[in-house]
Amino acid sequence: MANTDAENLPAKALLATRVLSLPDVVRTARQNLLEIIPELATRQNMVSGRMIKRWHMVMDPGGLKRILREHPQMYPKSHIVTNMLRPGIGESLFIAEGRHWLWQRRAATPVFSTRNIAGLAPTMTKAVSRMIARLKEDAGSPVDMHREIVATTFEVISDITFSGGESIDRSVVHKAIDDYIRSAAKVSLLDVIGAPGWVPRPGRIKGTQAIRSMRRIAESAIRARQDSSKSLGREDLLDLLRSGQDPKSGRKMNAIELRDNLLTFIVAGHETTALALSWSLYLLAFDPAVQETTRTETRKILGNRVATAADLERLVLTRRVVQEALRLYPPAALLAREAQHPDKIGGREVRRGDTMFLPIYALHRNRLLWNDPDGFDPDRFTDPRAINPYAFLPFGGGPRICIGMNFAMTEAVIMLSSLISRFRFTRAAGRNPAPVLILTLRPEEGIWLNVEPI
Repeated sequence: MANTDAENLPAKALLATRVLSLPDVVRTARQNLLEIIPELATRQNMVSGRMIKRWHMVMDPGGLKRILREHPQMYPKSHIVTNMLRPGIGESLFIAEGRHWLWQRRAATPVFSTRNIAGLAPTMTKAVSRMIARLKEDAGSPVDMHREIVATTFEVISDITFSGGESIDRSVVHKAIDDYIRSAAKVSLLDVIGAPGWVPRPGRIKGTQAIRSMRRIAESAIRARQDSSKSLGREDLLDLLRSGQDPKSGRKMNAIELRDNLLTFIVAGHETTALALSWSLYLLAFDPAVQETTRTETRKILGNRVATAADLERLVLTRRVVQEALRLYPPAALLAREAQHPDKIGGREVRRGDTMFLPIYALHRNRLLWNDPDGFDPDRFTDPRAINPYAFLPFGGGPRICIGMNFAMTEAVIMLSSLISRFRFTRAAGRNPAPVLILTLRPEEGIWLNVEPI
C-alpha cells in the first residue's frame, strides 16, 4: 500500500507500526519487504529485536560505516540473500566473499572505468532516441513509463553485451530474467529460520526453468564470441569481461565465472537504471515546477539533440533529480549482513550470528538525518559535502559499493535529460504507484503518465 496525495507527498510505503510475528514477517515479506521495516526506523538510529535469532536495523551512519567500510569481512552478506540469489548468479561478484570476491572485483573494476563507460554511452544515446520516437507515436494517451524505460534499458544492456549478434533472442533473455527476479526474490520461511541453502524452497521451484534459460543463453553467447574471429570494431561488455584479469595474480574468469558475472551485470545493469529513471519521471510529474526548471537546464544545454556523455558535467540539476529519486526510492532498499564476531554498533552489543539489517529506505527517510525526509527536494544535493556519505547509500558503500554505479548514473542522466527536454509529463488520473520491494524497489502497477510533446 502507498500513502500519496493525502499528505501532498510523493508515494511512500506504510511501514510496520506493530511488532510482527514470524508468520506475519514471512507473509508480509512475500508481498512487500518494505512493510517489515518498523516505522520506528525512520525516527531512531538503531532498532533491535529477536525472531528465531537476534537482529538489528542500523540507521546510524557511523554504524553503517563500520559494517560496510571499516570491517566488511566481519559482516558478510546474510544467508537470506545468498540463498535467494546463488541459484541464478552463482559465486559472482554480488555473492562471493573474501579472496574469491576480491580477485573478481580487481579483474572487473577496469570494465567500468570512465573511459569504457564513455565508450558505451553512444548506445545509451541511440536507445533513448528510439524511445523518443515511440513516445511521439503514443502521445495523447497515458503511458506506463516504467515498462517503456525497462524495455529501453534492457535494449542498452543487451546491445552493449551482445553487440556481436550471437543470434540471441533478446525477448527470451528479458522474459527469463524477469521470471527469475519474480521467483528468486520471494522470501521463504526456510530462509528466515536459517535452513541450509541446499534445502529446496518450494516457492522458487518454478524459477528453475528461468535460471536454466538464462544460463544457456549466456553460455551460448560466450561460446559464440570465443569461436568468432570477427572484429566488432569496439569492445563491448562481454569482451571487456573476457579480457579482464586480476592485476596482482593475473587470474582471469573461467567460463562459469564469466557466465555468472555476465548474468549479474545484465540483471543489475538495466534494473537499477530503469528504476532510478522511472521514479525520477514520477517525481517530476508530481512537481511540475521542478520539472520546468529541469527542462530549462536540459534545453539550454542540449537544444534539439539527445544527450551524450560529454553533457554530463553540465546537467547538474538533472543529476540532482536522479539522486533525490534514489534517496526516496533506493533500488536496493533493504540489505542484510551477518555478524561473524562480537562487536558493538551504536552503543549496542552485537553477538556472533546476529543479523544486521541495513534498511536503506528508512535510512534515506530518517528524521535524524534529513530535513523534510518524505518530501521531494533535489536541491538538498546542491552541496554534496553537506551530506554524510553513509546517510545516502543507494549503491551501498565501502569496498563493495556497486561496481556499476557510474554506468547507472550516466545512463539515467542521459535518458532523463533527453526525455524532459522533449516531453511534458503529468500524472495520469487515478494511477498512483506504490513502492513495493521484492528484490528491488519497483512501482507496483507501473508509472502511468500523460506524455505531451513540446
